[in-house]
Amino acid sequence: MSSDKKSAQLKSDALMDQMKLHLTTDAGKALTKKIGLVYQLNIAPKKLGFNEESYVVDLKKGEVKKGRYEEGKPDATFSFTDDDLIKIASGKMNPQIAFMRGAMKIKGSISAAQKFTPDIFPKPAKM
Repeated sequence: MSSDKKSAQLKSDALMDQMKLHLTTDAGKALTKKIGLVYQLNIAPKKLGFNEESYVVDLKKGEVKKGRYEEGKPDATFSFTDDDLIKIASGKMNPQIAFMRGAMKIKGSISAAQKFTPDIFPKPAKM
């Protein structure tokens, strides 16, 4: 792995691209109706809080954008490493366990955070 640039490609970038497509499907639209919350994901390549990339997963409008949420405050903000997000999204790591172990940090509404489950992510064919 080369680490010459700050914006090293995150595995999560592919996941977020899949998520954008997923939200345009019927399943994605049902998800938007059901959850109706805005999440900001801060994804660090290796260590929490360093060189983070941010994504907004807007389950009100049904869209995913790179960058921070600019329309007020998101319902919940999550911080995790790239690898841990992939584990959570693929169902290999339980979000509650990730939080208790300190692998995931949460700011904002706890009830909104509890709706952040692997179910909101598209099922990856191959990652």
